[in-house]
Amino acid sequence: MREEDFIRISKDNLKKLLKKENLFDEYLERAFDKVPREEFFDSRNRSNAYQNNAFDIGFGQTISQPTMIFIMLKRLEVRKSHKVLEIGTGSGYLTALLCELSHFVYSVERIQQLATLANQRLNKIGYTNFKIFVGDGSKGLYEYSPYDRIIVSAASSKIPQSLVEQLSEGGIMVLPVGGLEFQRLLVVKKIGNTTNVKEDVACRFVPLIGEEGFKDEMFHKS
Repeated sequence: MREEDFIRISKDNLKKLLKKENLFDEYLERAFDKVPREEFFDSRNRSNAYQNNAFDIGFGQTISQPTMIFIMLKRLEVRKSHKVLEIGTGSGYLTALLCELSHFVYSVERIQQLATLANQRLNKIGYTNFKIFVGDGSKGLYEYSPYDRIIVSAASSKIPQSLVEQLSEGGIMVLPVGGLEFQRLLVVKKIGNTTNVKEDVACRFVPLIGEEGFKDEMFHKS
C-alpha cells in the first residue's frame, strides 16, 4: 500500500475514534479535516501521524496523542474572534489547529530548534495568523496580553500566576497541573477578580520548565 493511501485510511480511522469519544464539534471536526498532521512528523515517521499515541519529536519533547489534543481543544471552546496564547509550540500541529479555530495565535516555545521547524512547517502549509516566540512559557507573553484563550502543553506543579494575569475577563485556560509523572488537566475560567478551576481528566505531559514552572536545574543534576 502506498504511504499516502495508508495515511488517508489512518486519518479516517482516527476521525471515527474522535467522533466516538465525542471530541468533535463542527469547528473541531473542520479543523481536524483541514490540518495535515503528517506534515508535522519527519519523513521517517509520517505513517505514524494518525495513530492515537504521543510521539517523540526530539529534545525531550513529544507531540501529544490526538485524543488528548482534542480533549483540551473541546474544553478551550475557541472561536474565530479569539486571540490565543499557546505555551509549548512543539511540532506546531496544535498551533495549526488553533490557527484554523481562532483569529490569531501567539505561541511560546523554549527550544529554538523546535520553534524554527514549527515555523517552517506552518508557513509551508500556508498559515499566516500566528507568531512564534522563543522564551520562558511559564511567564506567558505580556506584550500581547490579555488573551481570550490560553492552552499549555506542558505540566506545572501549580497554575502560573502570570498566565492567570494574562487571561482576559471571561477567558478560558486549559493546562495540566501536578507532579512530573502524573497530572490532572485543569480548566480555568476567569470571572472578575476570581478564577473558577475545574479538575478534568488525568494526563501525563512533559514538564513546563521556567521561572513559574519546574526549574531547569532539576533536570541537570550531576
